[in-house]
Parts: sequence; C-alpha cells; structure tokens
Amino acid sequence: MTAGDRLAVWGDPIAHSRSPQLHGAAYAVLGLDWTFERVRVTAEGFAAQLAGLDGRWRGLAVTMPLKEQAWRASEWRDRRAELTGAVNTLLLPGARVPRPDGAPAEAPIGFNTDVGGIVAALADEGIREASSVRVVGAGATSASALVAVAEIGARRATVVARRPERAQALIELGERLGVAVTTEPFADRHARVDLTVCALPGGTIIPTAHAEALASAGGRLFDVAYHPWPSQLAGLWPHGAPVSGLGMLLHQAVLQVRIFASGSPEIPLASEDDVRAAMRAALMGD
Repeated sequence: MTAGDRLAVWGDPIAHSRSPQLHGAAYAVLGLDWTFERVRVTAEGFAAQLAGLDGRWRGLAVTMPLKEQAWRASEWRDRRAELTGAVNTLLLPGARVPRPDGAPAEAPIGFNTDVGGIVAALADEGIREASSVRVVGAGATSASALVAVAEIGARRATVVARRPERAQALIELGERLGVAVTTEPFADRHARVDLTVCALPGGTIIPTAHAEALASAGGRLFDVAYHPWPSQLAGLWPHGAPVSGLGMLLHQAVLQVRIFASGSPEIPLASEDDVRAAMRAALMGD
C-alpha cells in the first residue's frame, strides 16, 4: 500500500454506514487501489485518533456526532462548511493532490458535501426551486438543509423544533444567507410551504398529532433519513411522493470522492456518469 491509500468513515454509531459500499464502488470504476473502512470514533476520542493517523491516510468521511469536531480540526474550510459549522469530509496530508487557494498541504482541511448532496437529491426529484421551506429539527443537519434551500432560491424558512431557542444559530445563519428564518414549536398550526425538509435522525418519533399537522401543511417532503423507510413523517405525507435521504447520501459521496481524488468538490471525476451509476447500484440495488 502506498501513501494516501487509506480512507474511512468515522462516527458513533457507525455499523449502519453505507459509505464503504459507495466508496468501494467508485474506486473500482476509477481503478484505484484504495481501502475504505468503518471506524467507531467517539466525540471525546476524535482529536487523539486524528492525531495518530500517518501519511498512509488520504481522507475521512465524518458522520454524527463528529461533524463539529471535524470542523474544529480543519486548518481550512470550504464556504459551505464555514456557513454550517459542520465538516463531513476531511482531506488529510497523505493525499498528495492540489489544495484550494489558501489551504495548507500539511494539515487536515474540511468540506461540507451534505449541502451539495441535498441540492442534487432535490434536483433528481425535479425540485430546483422553492420560495418557502419548513425545516424540521434544529441540529447540525438543519444548517446544511438551510444552506441548500437558500441555494435553490428560498427566501423564507420556518424551523420547527422541540425547543425553538435552539434555533437561534439558524436564525443568524439565515441572516447571512438572505433567508428570513422564524421558529415555531411542533404544537403550532403550520402555514403551508412549498417544501418541508426533515433533518431529524432516522427513527425519530414525533407525537402523532404533531406529525399529522406537519404533513397537512408541508408541500413536498425531503427527509434526510433513509433507515427505517418510510419514516414516520413519510408514512403520513399526502403531498406527492416523499423523498428519502438516499439521494443525498449518494450525491454527497460523489463529491467526497472528487475531493479525495483531486482536492476539490468542483472537479468532475473521470467517467463520472459510470462512477455515479456504480455507486447508485451499490446503494439502491438498481
């Protein structure tokens, strides 16, 4: 194995991650002799484990609850990562590829590919614009969702959270994006919107009356969760076919592979259509 051949997805829990199948399929098409594994890493152990990686390590995919830790560990971050305060992709010094302007070669640099994954997954479903959006949840993924909907033209967004005071950071993010963000509790009567993005962890159960109220006023539903599917909200949704997070997972992984291969999420892969098709087949079986 040569320098920069090792990659992994870190998180806690991690056994459910589909990233090894996605990345393995991409590397096979590209003819790359890279390995990609799952590693359970706690938030408390993240910094020490990262410091222990040697030059064989090209990069990391990072999932919950480590995106804030990865953000802090990054010596440079792309715009989407800076906006959201979350990094889900680390390019490490073992990857001898060009860095973006200003990014150091000998330190971890961070990217947020979740935002691009959401935008591309919505486009797959014909959702390329939405002026009014409801975001369910106020965690790290909600910030990525808010940036994504701003990129497709949203100018009004409502954040629904159990504790609306937790959404203050999203209100401030909205100000930076030019999106007017308001908050409301689950128990409210909800005004109709073009699109609802549910950014709650998979398996989250909302009281039935609250879930039904969201479903009755939500427009199309994009749920970042994909297991179990349908989610509770998707099972109640009356407005068009709900969209699961599998598309987001696919497209954000394509951007990760771009980063690991070239140092940039903007540079398409060789034979990218074939790569994406192989990754889709590995993920969805089609």
